[in-house]
Amino acid sequence: MTAPAFAPETEERLALARQVADAVLFEGYVLYPYRASAAKNRLRWQFGVLVPPAWGAECEEHDFQHTECLMEPRAEASLAVEVRFLHARRRTVQRALPDGGFETVPELHLDDRVLVPWDEGAEERVELVAPVAQLTGDGVEFPFRKPAVEDTEPVLDATGRTVGRLVRRSAEVTGVVRLSASELDGPYRVLRLTAVVENTTPWTPPEGRAADRDAALPHSLVATHLLMALSNGSFLSMTDPPEWAKGAVAACRNLHTWPVLAGEPGRADLVLSSPIILEDHPAIAPESLGALYDATEIDEILALRTAALTDAEKREARGTDARAAAVIDLADSMPAEVLERLHGAVRGLREITGEPDGFPDEFGVTRPDTPWWDPASDAGFDPGQDRVMVDGRPVARGSRVELRPGLRHTDAQDLFLQGRTATVEAVLHDVDGAVHLAVTVDGDPGADIRREQGRYLYFQPDEVVLPEDPR
Repeated sequence: MTAPAFAPETEERLALARQVADAVLFEGYVLYPYRASAAKNRLRWQFGVLVPPAWGAECEEHDFQHTECLMEPRAEASLAVEVRFLHARRRTVQRALPDGGFETVPELHLDDRVLVPWDEGAEERVELVAPVAQLTGDGVEFPFRKPAVEDTEPVLDATGRTVGRLVRRSAEVTGVVRLSASELDGPYRVLRLTAVVENTTPWTPPEGRAADRDAALPHSLVATHLLMALSNGSFLSMTDPPEWAKGAVAACRNLHTWPVLAGEPGRADLVLSSPIILEDHPAIAPESLGALYDATEIDEILALRTAALTDAEKREARGTDARAAAVIDLADSMPAEVLERLHGAVRGLREITGEPDGFPDEFGVTRPDTPWWDPASDAGFDPGQDRVMVDGRPVARGSRVELRPGLRHTDAQDLFLQGRTATVEAVLHDVDGAVHLAVTVDGDPGADIRREQGRYLYFQPDEVVLPEDPR
């Protein structure tokens, strides 16, 4: 086994997958409102944290990840593996003294930002290539080491005068990657690939600080994940395997991580093993204009809320981290046309509308010739007069129905509504052509308030029946 630079073709495939892997790497890196003082930014690094073994015994976090997946390698195939993680760098802020020295301070005010202590994350990679033939039996082992580093960065004011400095320190971390493969019984040549990433850092908690996570983080591998590429052959999907492989897939053990097919759709020669469960061939939404780091990003909401921060809050966010500063600048400079593009993207309609991917105008916004839904068509609908057929009879506003919502089991509250009678308040049509009945439950003491506020319960026609005629 060697650790050379990847072949150009392999590097090209990995580069595409890294776009998604970057989102995993920086998931939750800094959360809205992007200030170090915010409560939710005081407990960070939630995904893929591999702690030192001595501290892992004291907590509920782990010092390893264990990936198993199935692959069908061809002759003389090799496996390229890239381990990626963040290495915490503890940043302190120092103010310049008149005598030329520096003193550590809790914050340093500048015109455009307020610098505060913070843990930055430096991206680390461990790259290795192994012939698949060498993985059988005991497999191969690749230890790695990332040394401790200390550096300083001067802080200048608007006139170029040194007013302080930032001191960044990272601790040494060590680890090991273990790769092995075993052939499965059966007519197909299928190998079960096992990849283990382990933190072996010989750090022990200071006496009296056994449960201090903050002390362990500089010695941890943060947001750890794997990219694995076959030079010749393919992997099997772990979420949608062929019928003949379902038993073997179910027998795979994946601990603290989950492997999915990555890279271009239609190819199966690349796997991303992530601490965040993803679907096969995950991709960054084309509407996304940049990383916002906030878990399961909702770009439009975050952009609007970030732009609404006060100037003082933005100054603190800019001083928290360079990535946080980039988010503030992105939100402040986003044109209205770009923000509009984030609103209500429905990808399933692109095949119907023919809306292409791409960024044809100066703002990066694709504008179809005609909208996929024409609001003017609403003129043909009247919720107070429209009817829908239920059990062969028309149902409209004022009709009484019996609720049978258990068909779809989409709401736990349905259990309490089964068999209740209700009054139809409106018949509604959505933009996809589906019909919904807005109802109030008979005997509900809050029915009048619901009518006044328009806060109804909604059911589809096949979730109601007509009550029996009491006559």
